[in-house]
Amino acid sequence: MRIIPAIDIIDGKCVRLSKGDYETKKIYNETPLEVAKQFEDHGIQYLHLVDLDGAKSKHIVNHHILEQIASKTNLKIDFGGGLKSDEDLRIAFESGANQITGGSIAVKNPETFQSWLKKFGSDKIILGADANNEKIAVSGWMEESDQELIPFIKKYQDEGVQYVICTDISKDGMLQGPSFELYKKILEESNENLYLIASGGISTFNELPKLAEIGCEGTIIGKAIYENRITLKQLEGFILNYSNE
Repeated sequence: MRIIPAIDIIDGKCVRLSKGDYETKKIYNETPLEVAKQFEDHGIQYLHLVDLDGAKSKHIVNHHILEQIASKTNLKIDFGGGLKSDEDLRIAFESGANQITGGSIAVKNPETFQSWLKKFGSDKIILGADANNEKIAVSGWMEESDQELIPFIKKYQDEGVQYVICTDISKDGMLQGPSFELYKKILEESNENLYLIASGGISTFNELPKLAEIGCEGTIIGKAIYENRITLKQLEGFILNYSNE
């Protein structure tokens, strides 16, 4: 299972929110590149970079930070937040993103999202399936749609989606543990060959082997790292053990 730390950006700074609420913003570092380099120094190869300013303004905003991290580290970056147009994607990929995540766009403008899948391929486009009570949420989680989570994922699997990041919003940033049962259910009910990336609520190191056991392909860890609930040394050990198995 891949370990994918998260860096969320507001005003060029590394922040975390609780349940996606901008009012709960907490700044952890003024320099995201510094944080990314720390991750890389501990054997981490992947990064989930979220442009929260972009999510709010509905177009890419913090691409210069993406470019900085991509050019000064070897991290493989998946980038999301406010990607709405072909131009946003062009900027993201030219700035160094390895993959992009589309969430709201897949709900509100499925034709555009499907065109990205065809144009860039399923290894480059991740479906962001963020949910509250198994209903898809959109627009930086400020709106709940009427789409059910698992049928939504299955519909896009039929369109060729392989990678899905699923965040249970009720858990996000709360440090109360992830939605094990929800991820189990998704993997049981979806088509085979789903690369499910768990996100939201990770609070202790012991949760990681459980997510791997369920069959999650990756897990995104945010606040637990910044609040020192999980150390980078522990993650380094997990990655070493996993690669030696």
